[in-house]
Amino acid sequence: MLRAVVDEIDGRATVIAGGTAELTEEVLRCGRQASDLGIRLMMIQPPLRLGRHAEPIVSFMESVAEALSGMNFILQNAPAPRGADIPPEAIIRIAEQVPEIAYIKEETLPPGPAVKKILANRPPSLKGVIGGGGARMILEEYANGACAAMPAVEIADVHVALDEAWRNGRKDEAMGIFESTVPLLTLQSTYRMRLTKHVLVRRGVLRNSIVRSNLVELDTGGMRQIDLNLEDLGIVAEADESKADAA
Repeated sequence: MLRAVVDEIDGRATVIAGGTAELTEEVLRCGRQASDLGIRLMMIQPPLRLGRHAEPIVSFMESVAEALSGMNFILQNAPAPRGADIPPEAIIRIAEQVPEIAYIKEETLPPGPAVKKILANRPPSLKGVIGGGGARMILEEYANGACAAMPAVEIADVHVALDEAWRNGRKDEAMGIFESTVPLLTLQSTYRMRLTKHVLVRRGVLRNSIVRSNLVELDTGGMRQIDLNLEDLGIVAEADESKADAA
């Protein structure tokens, strides 16, 4: 998959590889694959076994950076239970000790205070803070200085429009776009990848909405509600129950 992305991008944009895993050996395997494809930026969420204090995470990231010479990193700080909920003070300490960390992806809640504190105390090697969480808090992140955000993949184009409006000073337009996405993203927080894949099927990107994770089932009523939100966003034509059933 990574090779297909690199070939399609063909140097037009920066490709970021994912390398999150509980075992260091697996992180390094992913990093070497990425490096072989010419990728020099990799996002890693520290293994949960390391906890939320700086010292063990520094040791882990130093060992990864040493083994993957020439690679820079985005350190992902996800909220519990998916992540360790690392406090800003520890994030700053980690970034100070591991200059190969170029960005922090800050997803703890609420993200605004953490983004602001990290940026106010960042070392010179840290280029910026990126938002996440499916862009459910994107305007708060941007207002506090985040330089970018990872969008919800199922409506990435909508979030690109929001980003462009914000960066060009059209704050009211950005707020309007954001408010239009809230109902769908609220559902996504419950259904997670079931919603994401259902939307991508409805948009013609995927052929099926099968998920591997043990997630809340998405029944006909849920699919109907999602489709109504997509209709309001202007992403799909008038919601069709038969299509929802088929998906």
